[in-house]
Amino acid sequence: MSRKRRGTIEDRENHERWLVSYADFITLLFAFFVVMYAISQVNEGKYRVLSDTLSSAFHNIPGSTSGAMVAVNPASPRPVVIPFRKPNLSIKNDEAQRLKREHLRNMAKEINEALAPLVKQGQVRITEGALGITVEINASVLFASGDATLDAGAVSALTAMAKILAPTDFPITVEGHTDNTPINTPQFPSNWELSGARASSVVRLFIANGVDPRRLTAAGYADERPVADNATPEGRARNRRVAITIESRTPDVGVEVKLP
Repeated sequence: MSRKRRGTIEDRENHERWLVSYADFITLLFAFFVVMYAISQVNEGKYRVLSDTLSSAFHNIPGSTSGAMVAVNPASPRPVVIPFRKPNLSIKNDEAQRLKREHLRNMAKEINEALAPLVKQGQVRITEGALGITVEINASVLFASGDATLDAGAVSALTAMAKILAPTDFPITVEGHTDNTPINTPQFPSNWELSGARASSVVRLFIANGVDPRRLTAAGYADERPVADNATPEGRARNRRVAITIESRTPDVGVEVKLP
């Protein structure tokens, strides 16, 4: 009786337990392919977060917040830090500034050609500086002594210049300057009023010839910014001037270069 029962138990032993291991293997294989598929869909941001998290977990270091990707190297006890390089936007900015400066220089050449007779006489100087291009015109070419009304010849020269400036979008500052000889007339009580009125006369002519008023600024400095010694007639004549600056609005090294 006991033998028969023992034999029955042995006959009922489960010989399909291998299916459990096989099912585990299939599950792991499925998980493996899911992970492989997920890795094939690379998302840089998620990869960096995952990399930081794994690095922190396996090497007990705080998560990286400095914009660097941390790659775990199994052969090394320490993580290998790979700097995350951001796009270099300065390259585009440098190119834009180069093109802007080149445009300004081309404008200076055009103005130089338009005012060529006055340039040859030394009455007009065109320079490139930190703020942009400056066209300096002797006041004797533009106005009568003690007056702020443009002469007929000056109107023609400034109109030619305005035609060059009108199609551009650079800001323009017109400055009036005098020598230190005092003036006291009903119209101009001091050199401040005279210098400001002369700058305004040039601005009005530019506006009349198509230059956008929003780009223009008029300023009078009287005798406070001389470029020569007021002790000599030549120096005083040099100081009586109108300076027209076409601004680049990107100040750089202010090396002054005279253009031909």
